[in-house]
Amino acid sequence: MKKWKNEKVLLIVLGTLMVLSSACHRRAANVADTTKPIPMRIVRDDLDREILVPTKITRVVSTAPSVTEMIFAAGGGDRLVGVTTFCNYPEEAKSIAKIGDTMNPNMESIVALKPDVVFVSTASQIEAFTKTLQQNGIAVYVMDPTSLEDIFFDLKKLCDLLDSGDTSKRLLDELHERELRVCDRFATCSFADVGGPRVRMIPVFVQISKEPLFTIGRGSFLNDLISEAGGRSVTETVATSYPKLSKETALALNPEVIILSASDDNREPNEVFRNSPAVKNGRVYRIDADLMSRPGPRLVDALEQIAKLLHPEKFK
Repeated sequence: MKKWKNEKVLLIVLGTLMVLSSACHRRAANVADTTKPIPMRIVRDDLDREILVPTKITRVVSTAPSVTEMIFAAGGGDRLVGVTTFCNYPEEAKSIAKIGDTMNPNMESIVALKPDVVFVSTASQIEAFTKTLQQNGIAVYVMDPTSLEDIFFDLKKLCDLLDSGDTSKRLLDELHERELRVCDRFATCSFADVGGPRVRMIPVFVQISKEPLFTIGRGSFLNDLISEAGGRSVTETVATSYPKLSKETALALNPEVIILSASDDNREPNEVFRNSPAVKNGRVYRIDADLMSRPGPRLVDALEQIAKLLHPEKFK
């Protein structure tokens, strides 16, 4: 009996040691997993900067509504963990955690979300917080398209970056096809050899705000949009992307069409245009401000709308 008791005690001790050994082994394995290097790769953003990012990107933050729309269009909406308070499209963007507005993102909120990459829309945002994010191991990727083709190129790069598959490729093909249908009708696409006579390019003034009077300059992607729609921006050579115009400068422009970026404070043309052909002939049009201001996939919607407004005879 005593011998049996001793054997029983020995079995219990051995069993306990085996359990402890197994637990220690699992803990060691877990520690090894957490310290295992994450596969990385180098990509280039729109400023041709080399960015080190994880091979598999799972968490991203957007600091602009246009970037948010692009990420969703590229099939990466499920990886967005933070967006700005202005990010209202698509509908799913409204329920994602907010990191402040575009010009004043909250750095603590961004870092707390632990993103792999933070996407920004302009180079001007870089200096403000790149250093802080890099110190926390977070890459900053700049998207700064200046034309429709740049937007399509950025969308393709996003699809590759997020490894989002065929769905996004089909969307990209569809957007290209819609653009080409407008270009083919007007013979206005610089990237395609299209037949037919080129339409008369109608002088267009794009009014971003009424007071003060802001418009688009040579750095804006909207010049390209107006051109493909069969128009010519009368301010396409003015310095900067969104210049403020004096009344004297605006008076000399004499546009045949005025396009208003529709907002509560931009419902009608500035008083300086009261004698312009655009106002006299009732050719003042309003386009949704979000479509006009965001260099993203919905810009093709704006292209189609503007083309029909400038050349209704081509769509009868």
